[in-house]
Amino acid sequence: MALTKSFKDTIQARALRDPEFREGLLKESIECLLSGDTATGKTMLRDYINATIGFEGLAELTGKSSKSLMRMFGTDGNPRANNLFGIIGLLQKKEGIHLEVHTTR
Repeated sequence: MALTKSFKDTIQARALRDPEFREGLLKESIECLLSGDTATGKTMLRDYINATIGFEGLAELTGKSSKSLMRMFGTDGNPRANNLFGIIGLLQKKEGIHLEVHTTR
């Protein structure tokens, strides 16, 4: 499902002014990935990237083409683990946070 321009603009505006929102969006996307909901996790990561660094900015950091990165996080994208976790690491560094996984029972 394609996002409407107003929804994208709303997410971006909130992300630009609210660091807690940005961090929450990144954390939630990773939690979805770890729980097996890869479709939602990739969609949320795509929203995070669009609202913050953009795919052009991410392309500069990764040395990959922006089109390749957009496909990777598209609905049919299937990023390799080293690409996915490398990008998550770069996004954490750019955001100035360090996420850790903890077990719960």
